Amino acid sequence: MTTPSLPTSPEILTTTVGSYSPIDWLAALPSEQAVLDATSVVINTQKRAGIDLPTDGELYRYDPSHPDTNGMIEYFVSRLGGIRSEVGRSDGTAFRAKQEMSFRRKPAAVVEGPITEGVLDLYEACSRSASVAGGPLKFTLTSPFMLARTLLDNHYGNLDDLTLAIADALAEQVADLPCACVQVDEANVPGAPDKAPLAQAAINRILDKVTAQKAVHFCFGNYGGQTIQSGAWKPLVDFLNGLHTDHVVLELAHRPDSDLDALKEVGEHIAIGIGVIDIKVNHVETADEVASRIDKAVQALGPGRVKWVHPDCGFWMLKRSVADRKIEALVAGRDKFLGR
Repeated sequence: MTTPSLPTSPEILTTTVGSYSPIDWLAALPSEQAVLDATSVVINTQKRAGIDLPTDGELYRYDPSHPDTNGMIEYFVSRLGGIRSEVGRSDGTAFRAKQEMSFRRKPAAVVEGPITEGVLDLYEACSRSASVAGGPLKFTLTSPFMLARTLLDNHYGNLDDLTLAIADALAEQVADLPCACVQVDEANVPGAPDKAPLAQAAINRILDKVTAQKAVHFCFGNYGGQTIQSGAWKPLVDFLNGLHTDHVVLELAHRPDSDLDALKEVGEHIAIGIGVIDIKVNHVETADEVASRIDKAVQALGPGRVKWVHPDCGFWMLKRSVADRKIEALVAGRDKFLGR
């Protein structure tokens, strides 16, 4: 399969972060063919709006039993080997003792043995989406640190070993994915900067195996459409600079302006992507609002530093009518800023 490359113009590219709104007819009549058809719809919706690097919408990962996280956790942990998905009463009791995960009542799963590939097949998932993309595509996966924090560990006995074991299992799956960009998603470390060295080491193990463009997405949580991590970008600058990534995809539309000042310290070896669409509200931004957010970031970070603009996070908590208009506003605002 020939993999289309990233576009080289304009100077600021548009992309989406990952998930798309649930599609009613897919939920009503799920099948392999329906997933493929729905993925085609999602990608072409983005392309018609002018998105330069679309995502596949992650529709095949959506789990109605776990709507608060769109299935982005359960999709991975239910397929990796060494992990038990059935969670009992005592598992929940033990997990609730982990105070840092108090927003979850029970673990996503239980680690019972060494982490292995299991039945996870990211190449198959990416190939399915690429077959209907008709151009460059971004493929996403959840970071090892984020996955490890949601698990009850009955095997490794410490977070470091568990996180790196998950990283190694995922790294073996990313070398030849048929996409223009591979993005690792991390929504936990912004609220736990003391764990940044661990998260960085785990993410880099994956990035070092990626042969496509490398991206890492960070946000402060999108659990049921709500922020769940407190913190700021400033404590994470060294963490960001140490990532083996080509660009970062950062939540900023829903963040204070002071976060832009901290990002001035991100090295020029990493291109910066800024969130200019707030996915935690139903308000649809105007082109002027988006252009103003881009201008504010460019003024703060300097010319040539902002290479990507995108939503803050995925769209799964929003209705399609809202998500589609936000996608259109993203492109219109970028074009307005560039004078296109």
